[in-house]
Amino acid sequence: MMTHTLEVWGDLACFTRPEMKVERFSYPVITPSAARGIFDAIYWDGKREGSAIRPYFHWQISRIEVLEIPRYIALRRNEVKDTVPGMATLNKWMSGAENPEPLWADGGKDELGTDQKGRTQRQTMALKNVRYRLTAKIVPKSGNDRGKLNACFQRRVRAGKCFQQPYFGCREFPAFFEYIEDPIAQPAMPVALDQHLGFMLYDVFDLRKEIVNNKDKPFITLFDASLVGGVLNVPVFDSDSVKKPEGA
Repeated sequence: MMTHTLEVWGDLACFTRPEMKVERFSYPVITPSAARGIFDAIYWDGKREGSAIRPYFHWQISRIEVLEIPRYIALRRNEVKDTVPGMATLNKWMSGAENPEPLWADGGKDELGTDQKGRTQRQTMALKNVRYRLTAKIVPKSGNDRGKLNACFQRRVRAGKCFQQPYFGCREFPAFFEYIEDPIAQPAMPVALDQHLGFMLYDVFDLRKEIVNNKDKPFITLFDASLVGGVLNVPVFDSDSVKKPEGA
């Protein structure tokens, strides 16, 4: 089965541990879901069916190599507390049926004179100067041609194309990428780091679903992660090593 390897790097990254709800604290290494998001940003395809989407495939991350020793940096950031409204409201804004209402990035209810929450300051323990080598494969849904999907990805990634700028956990932390044609010939070796990371977030979606609806609840999965020689081997999503919600 064909696999693809990317070398990715950036100045800052934050892969927030889910138990750190208010103040963000990053895992020391990229999570499989964040790695999948980088591949998705380069190539993802599906078919819209009403309010739902039928994905043609999903990315299965198999190997994460850490090429730079994890280093933390403390940041204090202003974050908007309000969220973007639902699609029904956004469609009315786009059609002109209603006037758009901005999300204010400064002040609070007293200063703005509205019900908006404004902004808040939050502490972030992020990573700096990160570099990883990611290996993944395409897992097609029923009825889709694996060879065609692989060829489409290679054509895009070799040209440096992406649907959106890949990022490391937060959109303000851009990730840059290079396609590795021959991973075995790469001179950069993983760092000499052995560390048991404990339970790590695997993903927030059920990757097996044939149809994805925007009303689907998050599907949180975890796995027991360990770095051995700077390498994190990721189990397949269907395996028993991936802890899924009860009854899934």
